[in-house]
Amino acid sequence: MDKKFSIAIAGGGSTFTPGIILMLLDHMDTFPIRQIKLYDNDGERQAKIAGACEILLRERFPQVQFSYTVKPEEAFCDVDFVMAHIRVGKYRMRELDEKIPLKYNVVGQETCGPGGIAYGMRSIAGVLEILDYMEQYSPNAWMLKHSNPAAIVAEATRKLRPKAKIINICDMPIGIERSFATILGLKDRKEMICRYYGLNHFGWWTSITDQEGNDLMPVLQEYVKENGYVVNTEDFQHKDPSWKDTYRKVRDVYALAPETLPNTYLKYYLCQDYVVSHSDKNYTRANEVMDGREKQVFSAAEEIIRKGTAEDCGFHVDNHASFIVDLARAIAFNTGERMLLIVRNDGAISNFDEDAMVEIPCIVGKNGPEPLSMGKIPTFQKGLMEQQVAVEKLVVEAWAEKSYQKLWQALTLSKTVPSGEVARQILNELIEANREFWPELK
Repeated sequence: MDKKFSIAIAGGGSTFTPGIILMLLDHMDTFPIRQIKLYDNDGERQAKIAGACEILLRERFPQVQFSYTVKPEEAFCDVDFVMAHIRVGKYRMRELDEKIPLKYNVVGQETCGPGGIAYGMRSIAGVLEILDYMEQYSPNAWMLKHSNPAAIVAEATRKLRPKAKIINICDMPIGIERSFATILGLKDRKEMICRYYGLNHFGWWTSITDQEGNDLMPVLQEYVKENGYVVNTEDFQHKDPSWKDTYRKVRDVYALAPETLPNTYLKYYLCQDYVVSHSDKNYTRANEVMDGREKQVFSAAEEIIRKGTAEDCGFHVDNHASFIVDLARAIAFNTGERMLLIVRNDGAISNFDEDAMVEIPCIVGKNGPEPLSMGKIPTFQKGLMEQQVAVEKLVVEAWAEKSYQKLWQALTLSKTVPSGEVARQILNELIEANREFWPELK
């Protein structure tokens, strides 16, 4: 293992950056690193996180070169992997994504419904820009993208950058599988072999076995029927009250298709009335994050800089970090690891749109992901997925064509929106809120 890798983290000012760096350092023995660069278009925000990370690296692995910049020509040259977790518009815009739909008694959520569509419209240009920088300065690099809204961005890159070396991956199934492992009394989720199909934030587990092939689904189903995915563990990322409610609500989502186990995000599509009635229109998940994780991470960073040491630093390794290192290592060393990724369907789900970006298990090696066959899927799931794929495709078409009509259609088609008129009212407000970020729609 002579080769050492150069990593660029796009979205260097993110609250997830310290967790990613910590995980990279934890795996230096299996994934050696010579250089880490941070890139963000908000230099002031990035400097706070980067200053703390620089101290952390100097103390633990001084041999790793570290830098941070707002200049793409510096950030993206001489890199093997770009780990991207950008948030265009930051939490200020996330708050509007959530609160504008809620005014109309429509789900206000970061990735689902109108909020996810708004966030997707902001994100497409940012991701394409980073891909183009990577292609220009390090054409052999891979982008490992693990920020929301993964589904819309994956569709945008499929359509607008079809040859780009990008892999879209989500942490949510990883977090849920950790809950499964806890329920089953296993030490690690990797002791399970899982079959899963769907779209990002929109899928179902169909089979879970142990390494010997024993069926673990009945035990899980019995537990979930009563408890949802709630377990007594402290998960830094999913410890807030809204997340605990989401994990509990799985009971009702599960009941609709009890032969499977659902992704938690299906709550927003299948229990819309419950979600809206239990939402605080003045204090949403964005406020929860700004008052919780955001303050916690930036306070920890300021403390490190003030003290000049990262000992007892208060940074946490989280889901965003662990699986992203697994993915990089699978590509770098051609390990053939099985991972859940967002890829072009191409017949993997045999009775579904070939062009759809689906979330399914893949074998990962130096040439990227090889999707596993999932066969045919049932009518209920297929119908839900077809509706949602159409929404995602219309959003990308609307962005590319600057089409008001197509974006209105996308919002109308979303299962979270009750009518075309409500969709139009929400859209007009979102346009006003996003003038700085969206293309001008005609």
